[in-house]
Parts: sequence; structure tokens; C-alpha cells
Amino acid sequence: MESEFNPGNAATMADPFPALAALREHDPVHYNPHLRAWLITRYDDVKQLTLDMSLSSDRLHPFFATMEDAQRNRIANLIRYLARWMVFKDAPYHTRLRKLTGQVFNAATMSAQRELIERRVDRLIDALSAKRELDFIGDFAGPLPALVIMDMLGVPESELTRIKALSDEIALFIGSARASAEKYAVAEAATREMADFFQLLISERRATPADDLITSLCHTRDADSGDTLSDDELIATCILLLFAGHETTTSLLSNGLLAMLDFPEQIELLRSQPALAAAAVEEVLRFDGPNLSAGRVVAQPIELRGKTLAVGDRVFLMLSAANRDPRVYDEPDHLNFQRKSIAHLAFGWGKHICLGFPLARMEGQIAFTRLLQRASYIEQAPGELQWHRSMVFRGVPKLPLRVSWNL
Repeated sequence: MESEFNPGNAATMADPFPALAALREHDPVHYNPHLRAWLITRYDDVKQLTLDMSLSSDRLHPFFATMEDAQRNRIANLIRYLARWMVFKDAPYHTRLRKLTGQVFNAATMSAQRELIERRVDRLIDALSAKRELDFIGDFAGPLPALVIMDMLGVPESELTRIKALSDEIALFIGSARASAEKYAVAEAATREMADFFQLLISERRATPADDLITSLCHTRDADSGDTLSDDELIATCILLLFAGHETTTSLLSNGLLAMLDFPEQIELLRSQPALAAAAVEEVLRFDGPNLSAGRVVAQPIELRGKTLAVGDRVFLMLSAANRDPRVYDEPDHLNFQRKSIAHLAFGWGKHICLGFPLARMEGQIAFTRLLQRASYIEQAPGELQWHRSMVFRGVPKLPLRVSWNL
């Protein structure tokens, strides 16, 4: 059965759901020799394991530990900064980072961005309104969340192209299914350049504070312990917020629009009832979210459905499979903006639930409603889409569209 799910296979990644459904029904705790990892596909199991302390989120240190010294030296910045991302840490280190970062990047500061997001969306659509053909990723879904998180951090808009390119190169290391020295070298260079960029901004904000997240992160302090973020943690957190703050939302928007195009009656429903925007975003996240899986490493043996997951084993919690589990959702392969059901797992669950999910939700709600108000007709342009060959990220780098705009 391992040949049925291979992230290196273009056809599988274009439509992973049949293979995931087969695993979910017949082998829900599946060891895949190709990936040398366990795939967990049922909703209840995935949700349970997101809360299980027997699984570790620290996938990087075990990986780095397998390398020879010369190899580690070649990716020193990846080790230095990405290993300090809270998404790759366990308690108590994860708890500490999340608490400090959460003082300044939280529901209140994200909610305050609504008018900014609305302006950004309107400007991007205005710039597109003369086009009949466009790339939804390059022209809209990519720039929007990148510009929003850059605004929040205090990164100049003029750096958009550079920052987006560096972020894409870091993504090669985190999510690509291809193992190669080249992708490590590219990601290492990108991480080094982004670290230098944020080091300069941090120094400027310490000398001249501004109303932005970088300034707030520089000055955040735990009220009880007096703890602060170290310089390396500050840089790592800025890189993480920038990376996670737009990569996921770009795919939320593009995957969501693709889902709607396959179910055009839902487009008309949302056009006629804009109040359904929040429900629509939750449903597209469930239907085809931006994260195929969440990776973990077994820290203590786990018994699950007659299988033993041993210490050191890699595990992929298949979020996309869990979100279409028919044990949980009626007609799970159907997009339904009026669905009444339990929460999806697209952002993860528990202590590692995505820190920025309120911002992603708000961007999706505003973007979809305004886009459908301004565009009278949208269709995918001819041509086969190229999906990311990744066990982590679910999305496409380009989405050509044909659009008719309302006058």
C-alpha cells in the first residue's frame, strides 16, 4: 500500500484524497516504507495524538544529529534559527516562547488589522481590475498575506519581492519531499540573508522604537520571571512569523478558491449571503486546507490500533485525511458552506495550534467576500496545475484564472 501514497508523485499530490481515504478505511495507522514514517489518517486518532506528550514536535534536532560535522557546518544558520522556531519545540521551551510571543502577537493585535486587510485587498483587486487573465497566487493570494504580516512586523513594502523569494527558499527545506544537498544550500543561504535582514531591523527598533511587532518583541518581558527573548530567539521568531504568516494563508486562499470553482453553487451562495464568510472559510479549510500533515517524532512508545510506534519513529498526522473522515463529517468530499459539524483540524490542535490562525481566518473572510463582490465570473484557465510535492504544505505555486469584473 505504500506505493499508493508518495508525495514525490505528481498525480498523488494533485489529488491525495483517494489514497488517504483508502488508508483511513483499511490501514489507519500505516507505516510507509517509502517515507519511513507512520501515517495517521482518522480524525479521532489525529486529534488524540496532537495532545499526546509521547509525540515530540522537535523534528529538527534528531535530523541534525544524524549529520556529520561537515554537513552541519554547511547549514549552520538553519540549525541556529529554525531549531528555535516554537513549532519545532516541546514544553517547557515551547511554552516559554509561545507565552512571550503571545503577549504581542495575539487575537487582539490580529483583530486590529481588519481595516488594514480591507485596504490591502481593495488595492490588489483595483490593480487587477483591468486584467482578464491573471495568476491568482502571484497577483493576489501571495502578496496579500505577505504584505499584511510585513505591515505588522514593520518590514517595508519595498522588500516584498525579496522577502517572498527568501521565504519560498526556506520552504524548500521545511516542506519539500525532495532530499538534496542543493535544497539545503538554498535554504541555508536564504535563512542567513533573512537573519541578517532582521538583525538590522531589530537594531534599528532598539535605537528608535516604532509601532510594530518587532519593537514589541524586543521589549516583551514575562511579568513573573522577567524573562525575555534572546537575540537569536528574536530573529528566529521574526522569521517564523513572516514565514508562517503568509505561506499558510496563501494556500488557504488558493485552495479555497479552487474548491469553490469545483462547487460553483457555493460561490453563488456566498455572493448572495456574505454573512456566511466565516463559515465558508472554515469549510474550505476543512475541505482542502493548506497543511497536508503535521510532523512529529515518537518520544515514548505508543500503542494505537494494534500497532506499536517506537521511540524515534517519524509520524505524520494527516490533517487533510482527518478533515474528510466520514465518521465525523456527512458527505465529507462535498463543499458545503452551511455545514453544521465539529471543528476541523486544518490549523492543528492543542498547544501547537497555529498561533496566527485568527489572522488567517480574517484575511480569508475579507478576501473571498470582496473578490466575489468585484468579480462577476471566475474560471480556472486551461492547463494542469503543479501541486507542491510536500508532506507538509498543500497548495500550488501558480493558479492561472480568467476573470470578468463588475464595472
